[in-house]
Amino acid sequence: MSVFETGIVTEVFGLPRPELDVAWYDLRVCAERPVVPVLGGATLHTPYGLTELAEAGTVIVPGVPDVTVGPSPDLVGALRRAHRRGARLLSICSGAFALAGAGLLDGRRATTHWRYADLLARRHPAVDVDPDVLYVDGGDVLTSAGSAAGLDLCLHLVRRDHGTAIANAVARRLVIPPHRDGGQAQFVQAPVPADPDDDRIAGSLAWALAHLAEPLTVQRLARQAGMSSRTYLRHFARATGTSPIRWLVGQRIRASLALLESTELPVERIAATVGFDTPVTYRHHFTRAMRTSPSAYRRAFRSGGPPAAAGPG
Repeated sequence: MSVFETGIVTEVFGLPRPELDVAWYDLRVCAERPVVPVLGGATLHTPYGLTELAEAGTVIVPGVPDVTVGPSPDLVGALRRAHRRGARLLSICSGAFALAGAGLLDGRRATTHWRYADLLARRHPAVDVDPDVLYVDGGDVLTSAGSAAGLDLCLHLVRRDHGTAIANAVARRLVIPPHRDGGQAQFVQAPVPADPDDDRIAGSLAWALAHLAEPLTVQRLARQAGMSSRTYLRHFARATGTSPIRWLVGQRIRASLALLESTELPVERIAATVGFDTPVTYRHHFTRAMRTSPSAYRRAFRSGGPPAAAGPG
């Protein structure tokens, strides 16, 4: 197996973080056999097996050694037992094949590395495979795209459990962006600025973040970058993998999380503060992105419990 995806999980959830002053995760690396060969000729040793996996509160499958071979009956049984107990199940990259092989993705939307998406769809037609996104949060079952997208999913889980401030602190320690929307495209043609036009896109993004409360349109962003709207849209998609409007909605929702977590401001006031035209629009986009309402998110964050299903709020 590759150790990269496993390393992501151990770095996010296994590293002690006393500076955060919250109850952190208790990580166990589990395997069917106590010795696992890894790329490069090394071996991974662990005393934890499928019994511990089935008893965990959150199970993360960081990858499978061969996408053409289904998971063993023992692993399938352990994954199903964990799910029946109410555990959250996550997969990174090809780990989706293990969850699908256990029948845990049937009837669900899921993702995996773009190079495996067609194979996953063919082998498991009951799964709604989305090859274009970074990760899919299905509540109790979550899947991510290849390799580094696992970092996005792990940080997303930290954000669900502990809130934006803690997730941002972990991201700073990892020296990565604190949030990429799960719906962002897996493949971005030029993620690193390749020419002055892309530098102008980056400048317009920084300007937009400083003016989120104001009405922002493609035309206004294009003027900030010194481009026509058509040229701006083309360069924006190449640099970010999404559209300006979708990016703005995501940034505004992200900005609202800290206000929900740390203030008593009414939802209506928060909506205006982060730039949504109306509270109705804010609630609509928030519910689509977070799978719960702003009020339910605030209650869950204050109580430390799971967010309630989306509803009025």
